[in-house]
Amino acid sequence: MKKFITKIIFLALPIIVLMFVADYYITQKTKNNHEGPGEIEVWNDIYNGNITADIAIYGSSRAWVHINSSILENYLATKVYNFGMDGHNFWLQYLRHQEYLEHNKPPKIIVLSVDVFSLKKRKDLFRSRQFIPFMFWNSAIEKFTSSYNGFGFEDYYFPLFRYYGSTSGASSLLKPASYIKPYRNKGYRGHELQWNHDLAKAKLSDENRYIAIDSSSVSLFEKFLIECKSKKIKTLFVYTPEYIEGQDFIKNRKEIFEIYMRFSEKYKIPFLDYSNDDLSHDKTFFYNASHLNKKGSDLFSKKLANDLKPLIQNRLLN
Repeated sequence: MKKFITKIIFLALPIIVLMFVADYYITQKTKNNHEGPGEIEVWNDIYNGNITADIAIYGSSRAWVHINSSILENYLATKVYNFGMDGHNFWLQYLRHQEYLEHNKPPKIIVLSVDVFSLKKRKDLFRSRQFIPFMFWNSAIEKFTSSYNGFGFEDYYFPLFRYYGSTSGASSLLKPASYIKPYRNKGYRGHELQWNHDLAKAKLSDENRYIAIDSSSVSLFEKFLIECKSKKIKTLFVYTPEYIEGQDFIKNRKEIFEIYMRFSEKYKIPFLDYSNDDLSHDKTFFYNASHLNKKGSDLFSKKLANDLKPLIQNRLLN
């Protein structure tokens, strides 16, 4: 029996080694993927320790398409990086925050772009492919992504498993990307798009008019604020422009805002709200009710930079 087991191990060992070698090769190849929305690029910058930022922008897609890092850098004469995460709420934004601080020098200021979905936790692991090149034996990614429908234990701990199957679409990561150069610039990318009809379609249905607030995300949000204070990292809330008609579409928008206001007052965090800004009343600056187009984002980024400047100069954010 002992000889049989030894023989099995002897035969299996080369296969296991080959699996690890193949996993490493495929992982390095997928890390070079520049497909939109550029999430893999941001993770690469984080894990390679490439980020030196005085101001870090956090949030969802409303962060990475609204806040032009280069404009803020030019106006404020300081380094800026945008960590906006497409389609996810604060739960996974916090994962990105943790890994950023683990592998890079911390920022002086975090500008947190909040919205009506920041405290809602979806069930599916949206854009799960972004985690595939970085999740192997990564306990932080496992901790924060395993609560979603998506990956299983074997995907985190067995070589090649996460590249198999159609649920994640992982195989497409090996195909040539649409973009040879990086999709984002310092985490930002504006969209040269015109107003579409998403809002008109949404008005025809009552679906998603009430945003469910996830209590675990609210607790994590407060934990983040306390941690930043202990690390002497200044935080600021910003609600970027949102088309005015779309704001009426969310029934419990006031309730969500009250949470942000409560934390703002409790921890003395400045809150810049652009919900009623002139930009929010002009659909020519949007491509849908929630997202500014490139023209709108550039105009807003200049406004934001001008509003940040006195806060920094008056030492409210440094």
